[in-house]
Amino acid sequence: MQSLQQLLEFDRLHVWHPYAAMPNLLPVFPVESAQGIHIQLMDGRSLVDGISSWWTCIHGYNHPRLNQAAHAQIDRMSHMMFGGLTHQPAVDLTMKLIAITPAALQQVFFCDSGSVAVEVAMKMAVQYWYNRGLPQKQGFLTIRNGYHGDTFAAMSVCDPINGMHHLFRNILAQQYFAAAPQIKFDQDWQKQDIESFATLLAKHHDHIAAAILEPVVQNAGGMRFYHPEYVRQAKALCEKYHVLLILDEIATGFGRTGKMFACEYAEVCPDILCVGKALSGGFISLAATLTTQEISASFATDEAGVFMHGPTFMANPLACAVSLENLALLESYDWQSKIRSIESQLKAELEPCRSLAAVKDVRVLGAIGVVELHNLVNMQTIQPRFVEEGVWLRPFGHLIYTMPPYIIEPSELQAITAAIYRVVAEI
Repeated sequence: MQSLQQLLEFDRLHVWHPYAAMPNLLPVFPVESAQGIHIQLMDGRSLVDGISSWWTCIHGYNHPRLNQAAHAQIDRMSHMMFGGLTHQPAVDLTMKLIAITPAALQQVFFCDSGSVAVEVAMKMAVQYWYNRGLPQKQGFLTIRNGYHGDTFAAMSVCDPINGMHHLFRNILAQQYFAAAPQIKFDQDWQKQDIESFATLLAKHHDHIAAAILEPVVQNAGGMRFYHPEYVRQAKALCEKYHVLLILDEIATGFGRTGKMFACEYAEVCPDILCVGKALSGGFISLAATLTTQEISASFATDEAGVFMHGPTFMANPLACAVSLENLALLESYDWQSKIRSIESQLKAELEPCRSLAAVKDVRVLGAIGVVELHNLVNMQTIQPRFVEEGVWLRPFGHLIYTMPPYIIEPSELQAITAAIYRVVAEI
């Protein structure tokens, strides 16, 4: 049996981690188990999880209701191809998603991950216009500082300069990028904020299939919170110029911002909606792309007669069953009140960071707390420091942020905010 040091050395040389080199130069921490909001490391240390395993485990780890749903489904079947077959978990989850999303969204296409959900949405928009006799509408309009995934079409609508994918910019499809919204979530709206978006749409709408946005919160592109009126204006402009609107709620969906979906702040229904991450409570990868009957009906009349996409693990029954239970669990308690409580505590306890020399901004929305620094974080040193403090956070760029599980207790959240203050104070 390997020693802990042998495991780490083999991992360093052979296991490729996300956004890491080979051999891996960044520290990694072997996990033994996880329970509730606590991650148990193999060296005996316990960490409070401050980012819900990349924003997915909204009810923490090893929740008995999710475990039971998984056991019950495994006894029936863990997987079944979805081509030509269907099953109860997929049908039931479809019904639930239709019930909790904006009313016009009636068709659900299940995917493997958030990036794939975005790929599906983009293909859906292009094929829709092809079906309508407008094959030239193949481009996409988006806003700078956005992030939509790591696959090729998704990368093309991520920020081409400041995003994570600028190395690939010369081989990606060239899209249209409006200036990032500048009016913050709680500031007074100013109409000039949408002018760049409006100008591009007016000039290029004949070649644009859809606009794609992360509504209200730009997540991995900078954890920026912007005014809901921007989303309302974008929707109106898309309708004026006959362009579809895709809203990417992969990170914001299922309560994270204080609304079930962030688009509710703008009272907007998109033509296509992408969800994922917290859908299954972090239990197993699942995502979905939802659209309207008007859009889906066009696919039966074109030359293909079908939508040209079909993931192998589409609507995996195990993932669907756990996701259905995760959503039932979310609705079983007053999650809105819980998010408000987390928001209030984050505002109070992160605000002192604003006085620190290294800090540029502090912002909070729902169960999202962000401390933005003037300089880039040093992952070699900052990640181990948080582990020493007994919390698990994953800073990136200029940002130290927390998106904790909804079940977190005030004392556990205080451990996270106190660790952020202490570590940032050292910078």
